Amino acid sequence: MKGFRDWVFSQILSKSLVSSTPISVTSSFYDEGNRDEEDNEQGHSSSSVASPTSSASDLSYDSQSNQRISTLPQVSDTEVFQSEDNVNGRQKDNLAKVEHLQIKFFRLLQRLGQSQENLMVPKVLYRIHLATLIRAGEPDLKRVNISSRRARAIAIQQEENGTPQLDFSCRILVVGKTGVGKSATINSIFGQAKTTTDAFRPATNCIQEVVGTVNGLNLTFIDTPGFLPSSTSNVKRNKRIMLSIKRFIRKSPPDIVLYFERLDLMNSANSDLPLLKLMTEVFGTEIWFNTIVVMTHSSSPIPEGPNGYAVNYESYTSQCTNLMQHYIHQAVCDSRLENPVLLVENHPHCPKNIVGERVLPNGLVWRSQLLLFCICTKVLGDVNSILKFQNSVELGPASSARVPSLPHLLSTLLHQRPVSDPSGIDDEVEEILLSDMEEEDEYDTLPSIRILTKSQFEKLSKSQKKDYLDEMDYRETLYLKKQLKEDYRRRKEKLLLNEQQLLNSDNSDDQQAPTEPVLLPDMAVPPSFDSDCPTHRYRCFVADDQWLVRPVLDPQGWDHDVGFDGINLETTTEIKKNVYAMIVGQMNKDKHDFGIQSECSAAYVDPIGPTYSASLDVQSAGKDLICTVRSNTKLRIVKHNITDCGVSLMSFAKKYYVGAKLQDTLLVGNILKFVMSAGLMEGSRQVAYGGSFEAAIRGGDYPVRNDNLSLTATVLSFNKETVLSGSLQADLRLSRSTRATVSANLNSRGMGKICIKTSSSENLQIALVAVFSVLKALSRRRGANYTGKDVRD
Repeated sequence: MKGFRDWVFSQILSKSLVSSTPISVTSSFYDEGNRDEEDNEQGHSSSSVASPTSSASDLSYDSQSNQRISTLPQVSDTEVFQSEDNVNGRQKDNLAKVEHLQIKFFRLLQRLGQSQENLMVPKVLYRIHLATLIRAGEPDLKRVNISSRRARAIAIQQEENGTPQLDFSCRILVVGKTGVGKSATINSIFGQAKTTTDAFRPATNCIQEVVGTVNGLNLTFIDTPGFLPSSTSNVKRNKRIMLSIKRFIRKSPPDIVLYFERLDLMNSANSDLPLLKLMTEVFGTEIWFNTIVVMTHSSSPIPEGPNGYAVNYESYTSQCTNLMQHYIHQAVCDSRLENPVLLVENHPHCPKNIVGERVLPNGLVWRSQLLLFCICTKVLGDVNSILKFQNSVELGPASSARVPSLPHLLSTLLHQRPVSDPSGIDDEVEEILLSDMEEEDEYDTLPSIRILTKSQFEKLSKSQKKDYLDEMDYRETLYLKKQLKEDYRRRKEKLLLNEQQLLNSDNSDDQQAPTEPVLLPDMAVPPSFDSDCPTHRYRCFVADDQWLVRPVLDPQGWDHDVGFDGINLETTTEIKKNVYAMIVGQMNKDKHDFGIQSECSAAYVDPIGPTYSASLDVQSAGKDLICTVRSNTKLRIVKHNITDCGVSLMSFAKKYYVGAKLQDTLLVGNILKFVMSAGLMEGSRQVAYGGSFEAAIRGGDYPVRNDNLSLTATVLSFNKETVLSGSLQADLRLSRSTRATVSANLNSRGMGKICIKTSSSENLQIALVAVFSVLKALSRRRGANYTGKDVRD
């Protein structure tokens, strides 16, 4: 049940109109942690705190709010008073207290003239129902299921009889910049001048309480001095005001916080982010749980759009709301929070309805809507306090305590590519080339052939064309094989020459002059309006020192900007005989983030014996670093058999993961290849086991023609669950101008994927592919239309 409880109250936080977490349940908002700092400001702020003023006024509510809802059951007067007596007699019964709170909630809805079909009402009732279900025992489940309907009926009867007296109070803290209309909004809610206002200078110079009654709802507004616009010179004054507010509300915390801002002054340039960050620093992030954003001057003229016409009212208010919520997210460093936003207009010439309430341009009556928001927030907070729920959601940056997936780490270890020979030739390719070295190149023994022109080729018959093309393909294959052998022989001779030079390095006369640097091709820079294209900034050379340093281009950079914010470094060198080192890395740095990715490896390669390698990988993940140390050993016990074993150690977020693997490769001629591997990965008190078997069939012209077909079976065991999977990979040359790649996989969970890719240089085949794609899209659209008709029918 703990997981269900956490889910319920995470839903209360995310994307809600009101929050059920009262500020009073958190201690960091009113703690004594900043006592020294507040004492330092006492002399400056004591004069700004005034004694609370109390004034009450009773306003009659509309007669429409007394209308009966016919869909609710009728309850007799005896049941009403018996229920009230039972509640008074069972104060320790939390469920009875919640039911009594629901009755007050329904009575207030009637007095405000709010329909129970309002979107906020079912949300509040649903959350109250979930909270009571969690706290209720098995015998009380039936009572909880009918409590809402019973409370609704009792509320109607009590409103008709006028007894008992409704006792519901709410304390509201009002904060915001100076001149945004905080005091004017308070006067509009009470319907009379409770506080002084001034359109040209700040009217509230001290903290004061404004008390009154609206529709039987006892409201206490804590009116505060306005903050000055964000600037370096105003930070101290704003902080002094915030500290005085914090001292004022420590003994009697507010239920709701109203943050005021002007709608007509909202734009991306008028950022309140520094002020919001200062509020978060002084009051803590908990202040935003029960904060409602109030946008005043909502009937002001809407600014013009880029086309010169006025923007739609709904789209403009939505844009301003999103911008304000974005600032709050940045101040709290958490994008999960959603604060309700209310539009308010206090101008005396604002349009009114027949009852005399001010109406916004979108037709909404803002006064009753604001009171409804306050009531819902207060009710949810009281339910949370009665049922003694503790808020488990903390605002702030997301914790970096992420746990990597052990199956993924194991798969990475099993498919790790070891450090290759510096000659650049793969071990399997080298095995094939060594076996073919003793044979004479067949290409040199071929007779000469006449190359036909296009017109001559067209005069040939169909069979002659086929024979001619087959002969050209055969010669091309032999030529490519010869080139591959010569390239391998050239690389080996170069390595031998380098070794000879190292042995004769004492003789200075034999040293060769350094080679000339080679200019690398220019990088493709983003389009720019500059007359002088800054391509020269990205030019670099490759010298004999084997260091390759290049900038990392940012294609999304601004015009007139350098355009790169990182460096890429690559080098491969021979430390001593048969000992090689390789470094590959990239570093990125901008105003906010720093990222690094690097791989350093060293290997000892014995031409006729084992190969030992070690590597260190460093990669940034947010504010953490992932460091992985690997060691690998490759043994050639038999001529056509390669055994590979390795271990790895990874460190991430102060946790360590250890893995080991064993792999054996068997080559049968140049066609068949079998690979068997097994390994395990352990970390965070968990272990993952896995293994695979691969069988591959390669074409007779491998490695010149990379035709292959491979079947792989994999088994993975993790958390007492075993998953079997199989995959098919095929890369075939269908014709001289067409290739096809097929990949498919399926596991024991019934999940799989199939992918077919084709490439062709024939115009007819390309046209057929395009026609097939168009027909497929039309068939899908037609099927969707039929589905829509069936749904409508």
